[in-house]
Amino acid sequence: MAILDPYLTHKARVLAQRRELFAAEPEAALVRLQAKSHCAGTTGVRPVRMGDYIVISDSAPGLAGNSLGPSSPEMLLGALASCLVHTYLLQATLLEIPLDSVEVEVRGVLDMTGVVGLPVEGPIRLEQISYTPRVVSSADAATVTHLHDMVDRTCAVLNTLRTPVAVERILTEPQPGD
Repeated sequence: MAILDPYLTHKARVLAQRRELFAAEPEAALVRLQAKSHCAGTTGVRPVRMGDYIVISDSAPGLAGNSLGPSSPEMLLGALASCLVHTYLLQATLLEIPLDSVEVEVRGVLDMTGVVGLPVEGPIRLEQISYTPRVVSSADAATVTHLHDMVDRTCAVLNTLRTPVAVERILTEPQPGD
């Protein structure tokens, strides 16, 4: 018995219920997500509300921050790591692959030149993003390779980064007192 079997058994039941619901009501499969942030006073700390949760984002002292939370680029890499782990769990469940553990390390490079106002060519963005999955399973090597391939195909955050979608800026008129 694999260590994660009890969780994956529970996940299989929940996924079966979701498949049934989404087949009957396709609109239910469209989940509307939202995140909202602001600058909290003179600290520069940025609370980010995501669903029912608040995560504090901050900058390092080199950018006038207090290191009270991850930077925005770190949060992006963290979101990718979390989504990859979750997708491994989902795919292992759907493919009935036993898992003892799954861990994903994500790395990226950010050239800070443009961030501090020096001239740069092209957009400022994370580069050289890579991930290293560590999967412990009693399944044979070919099955684990298939799991890796399925995760690559089905991880929402990974595929959004690989094939970006348009991000639209929607300006609103300032309200009195703003």
